[in-house]
Amino acid sequence: MEFRHYFKSRQGEMVNLLKELVSLESPSIEKKAVDKCSDFIIKEFKKVGAKATRFPQKKIGDLYTVQYPGLKSKAKKEQILVLTHIDTVWPVGKIQNMPFYLSGSKIYGPGVLDMKAGLVMVLYAIRTLHELNIEPQKNVVVFINSAEEIGDDASYDIIRKLARKSEYVLCLEPSLPGGGLKIQRKGRLVVRLEVSGKAAHAGTPEKGINAIEELMDQLRALKKLRKTKGTTLSIGLINGGEKANIVAERASATLDMRFWTNAQKQKILDTFKQLGPISLGAKIRFSVESSTPPMEKTEASGLLLSRIREIADATLKMPLEAGKTGGGSDASIASSLGVATIDGLGPDGEGIHANNEHLLLPSLVRRTALLTELLRQL
Repeated sequence: MEFRHYFKSRQGEMVNLLKELVSLESPSIEKKAVDKCSDFIIKEFKKVGAKATRFPQKKIGDLYTVQYPGLKSKAKKEQILVLTHIDTVWPVGKIQNMPFYLSGSKIYGPGVLDMKAGLVMVLYAIRTLHELNIEPQKNVVVFINSAEEIGDDASYDIIRKLARKSEYVLCLEPSLPGGGLKIQRKGRLVVRLEVSGKAAHAGTPEKGINAIEELMDQLRALKKLRKTKGTTLSIGLINGGEKANIVAERASATLDMRFWTNAQKQKILDTFKQLGPISLGAKIRFSVESSTPPMEKTEASGLLLSRIREIADATLKMPLEAGKTGGGSDASIASSLGVATIDGLGPDGEGIHANNEHLLLPSLVRRTALLTELLRQL
């Protein structure tokens, strides 16, 4: 079976399904909207013989796993884990001024690339295996995250449990520009830095301790972290003070830091632990609001990449480059456990989190064919 021709003949169906998914807007923070979109795609999975398990959530959308049976094996790890997410960064109503539409070979719409196309890919891969009575070498488990864009401990816990039981993890985030796979991702720390000073009248500032000034001095000192190659620091939010005529008693800042390795992460944390007040009498403290591990190169993932390239070349004559990206994804959670993980298996396109978000239709067809071959052969 030449899957590329097969999906080419069904691309109209795939586009229609993608349109329905994009029309069901699903911002991470709108539980009802996310659940409605999840309900729709779960019904589609059930039509092709897949079994769905729901993990109810109070604040975020419900989480799901979808299981499709493969050949019975005596191997210890009998499953492939496919990572997807159904939430987007776009608010409900965005589709009114950012509609789903086709222009030549490009498909536009909120969340079309990141990553509702990934859900279309894995659904059609499983549907094809089901209709053609082809058994995958291993059980296929699809995780549908409802809060990938904002991060959530419940989803991370499920990913870790599933990854530990899996031989391979395939993440359907969009590819690198040109179709490259992702084998490295930056990790992320969001840190809140708080400063306590002493209030006083602005006419006699020497009687107080200005928390804003102390915070500014601390932030200047932290800029040295940028000297570590590949480490970025962004001061995203600052708060402080009450009135212009009062010496600020409190101030805070929230920082976003990205890094390539766990060693760089530890250096960042050590720097914060070593911070001391610059102004006499000031007090400082920091807290980690969220933490995502980096996706580092591993031997296991390197071997999986080689196998994927062999399959892509033999069945689709598809050369595959591989590289790195600064953004994070759920693939980093799985990879941090030492499980063979490849990201960027989704379609090619541009404009993630931007008004020109779009995917390239030919790449949707090719990547679905590749995913089907991977589920069949790995």
